Amino acid sequence: MKILLTNDDGIKGAGLWSLVDALKSRGHEATIAAPLNQQSGMAHALTFMREVEYKRFDNPDCEAWTFDGTPTDCVKIYLEGMSDKNFDAVISGINDGANLATDVLYSGTVGAALEGFLHEIPSLAVSRDKNSVIPFDAAASATVDYLEKILSIKHEPLLHNLNFPKKFRADKVEFMSTRLGQRDYINAFASRTDDEGRAYFRIGGTIRDIDSSEGTDIYATNLGFVSVTPLNFDTANYDELVELRKVFRG
Repeated sequence: MKILLTNDDGIKGAGLWSLVDALKSRGHEATIAAPLNQQSGMAHALTFMREVEYKRFDNPDCEAWTFDGTPTDCVKIYLEGMSDKNFDAVISGINDGANLATDVLYSGTVGAALEGFLHEIPSLAVSRDKNSVIPFDAAASATVDYLEKILSIKHEPLLHNLNFPKKFRADKVEFMSTRLGQRDYINAFASRTDDEGRAYFRIGGTIRDIDSSEGTDIYATNLGFVSVTPLNFDTANYDELVELRKVFRG
């Protein structure tokens, strides 16, 4: 298979290169189109107001390009402006930090995978808990296992969000299909002043899970499973759509 790899941790991200090694060990061809720098929190952002510089990243293991833009820039520019390859899948990650629940709305990892999905390519967003004891190479191997299995069953474009837990429940990889939970942060914005008197905010805070009930991605990872959440770009509220149709009919 031909796989396009990207991430939001940047071209030197350990999770990215662990995927290269795992794919090569199975005889798959990996190509990288990844950001030059850290791009966490960029969601599905595109760069419009300036040029996006790019250059070849010197590595003997695969064709690799790096872009001074967002994760979505990387995928969109490479697919539409640089390559005539027909990719079998896009993998975004492995992100060093979870992308669970409503955090997927802010995630550059998920945003890049979404761009692959919009190009009708099966796409995975893959993340690992920041405090996980699971090595990147083990997570990468499990990701390739999952990709091979799911593509042998499903033959249409898909967008799956995978999250590896802090540790496996039974010292082995187990997947669980999930829905998104709901997550927020306490004291997310801290106001500070630097030595020159410049006032600024820094995003941080303490996680507060609003919905980590059974069936959610938070619940699954808390139990030691790899959560798999099927996503879609269509965020329309269909229940509300039915109600609006009644209103408009008067």
